[in-house]
Amino acid sequence: MTGFRSPAIHEGVPPADVATIHDAIRRDIVLLRMLPGQRLSENSLAERFGTSRTPVRAALIHLVEEGLIDVRPQRGTFVSRISMKAVERARFVRRALEIAIIRKAALDGMPMDCIAAIRESLIRQEALSRRLAEGADPRSVAESFTLADDDFHRGFARGIGLEDIWQVIEREKAQFDRIRFLSLPQATPIDVLIGQHRAMLDAVVKGDLPAAVAAVCAHMNEVLKVAKKLAERNRDLFAKET
Repeated sequence: MTGFRSPAIHEGVPPADVATIHDAIRRDIVLLRMLPGQRLSENSLAERFGTSRTPVRAALIHLVEEGLIDVRPQRGTFVSRISMKAVERARFVRRALEIAIIRKAALDGMPMDCIAAIRESLIRQEALSRRLAEGADPRSVAESFTLADDDFHRGFARGIGLEDIWQVIEREKAQFDRIRFLSLPQATPIDVLIGQHRAMLDAVVKGDLPAAVAAVCAHMNEVLKVAKKLAERNRDLFAKET
């Protein structure tokens, strides 16, 4: 990050606020652009966002509260290592909320425009799968797929008129998301996830509650299937826990 010059400094763009800084750093951590254990510099971040250290420090405090940043006295500020306990906790919360969302969607139905938006996210996912098969950069595909994946799941919350629930899920799932991104596309084939997404949507459209719930459960279990193997292969990215 050293040497990165923010356009805000040179082009008269207003400096980033706390929320913008928080969201950008959080995205970099979740997508592993900032690796677990990496040291962060408030000065470098302030330069990146074209602002003072004060909003950067405020954003980092929020990230500490989310478990994504560690502050070590006399040593510095670091991206936290992935905690399997936090991953399991996030998966528990997300699974419970997504089951509740899918149950309501299957029982009550959703507006056609919301169904169309969810289908559009599936089309984007399928296009990314084709790009990967054609030799596209796996990391770039994984980043784009993660965004399309979030749009897919958020679409159900929007479809039942409770999009605010997604904000709760978003706060809880950061550690889970790092595992999810690390697993793509080698450990967890994208086509497997797309198939699970399609099963979820088909069940909701048909109003098939048991199938919808079963599809969500299978989907939520997918990342944990490979989590331990990922931790063994990437020991430097994971926290040592007793």
